[in-house]
Amino acid sequence: MEHDNAVLEKLMQLTGTGTPCALVTVVRAVSPTSAKPGEKAVVTADGRIHGWIGGGCAQPAVLRTVREAVEDGVSRLIRVTPRKNAEPEVEGITDFNMACHSGGTLDIFVDPMLPSPVVNVYGASPVARHLVALAARMDFRVQVLAPDTEAGDFPEAARHHDAFSTPEDWPAPRWAVVATQGRGDRPALEAALATQANPVAFVASERKCGKLADELRGRGLCDGHLSRIRAPAGIEISARTPAEIALSVTAQLVQWRRSADGSSALAPATPALDNAERPKEPETHSCCGGNA
Repeated sequence: MEHDNAVLEKLMQLTGTGTPCALVTVVRAVSPTSAKPGEKAVVTADGRIHGWIGGGCAQPAVLRTVREAVEDGVSRLIRVTPRKNAEPEVEGITDFNMACHSGGTLDIFVDPMLPSPVVNVYGASPVARHLVALAARMDFRVQVLAPDTEAGDFPEAARHHDAFSTPEDWPAPRWAVVATQGRGDRPALEAALATQANPVAFVASERKCGKLADELRGRGLCDGHLSRIRAPAGIEISARTPAEIALSVTAQLVQWRRSADGSSALAPATPALDNAERPKEPETHSCCGGNA
């Protein structure tokens, strides 16, 4: 029990700091093995093992599997056994050869524990306020950037800043939503595009987005940066009220998170860019120079 408590405490520590890791559990053991069913460890992608899931015979297979699981977020069940003792292949179990002389078999479950995706929300409009609450409930780590507001205005937010600029000590966002709705649209878009967020959802019409894109292009932003904008934000649910619009945008964030191949997140961008040629890798844009 003490061992399990230490492992779970380490798991909480790592997830609390946003460190990707996996909870690894021995679910079946055929003697002789040094690990027994129920033994646990927290393993990071860089190979640090906190706990016990067997000796050097099992660890290479576990480390390889943890790296893969942390990368794609999919749980895995593996079997480490000598070839001479290999059991019939079972769907859903990945087999690894046990090179050690012990001759035992271990079935090990690898469950990735990934930090919640970080989303920047710009603005203090009714849509923004509903969006912060909904996205937080969907396990997004929401960072709010809204001038003339206080942290208490967004109780569900993980972080708050009363300006559009992102503080240096904040983690980089995976995505961003600009929900300023007429109050600081251009500076908020500029601030969002200056981060690593991709895509950047903009709560606005295509026409309005096109005009702002022209303004930003005139201020030195290249089409590579502007291609990250998605407008109008959200998926089509015939939303009309601020709460409904926030729901559609939250659904879009969930869609991006659950898209296994990223195709939803990298769908064709808003017509704000007219027919400008888009680069194959929109995350790197040397043409933007200091405006990045």
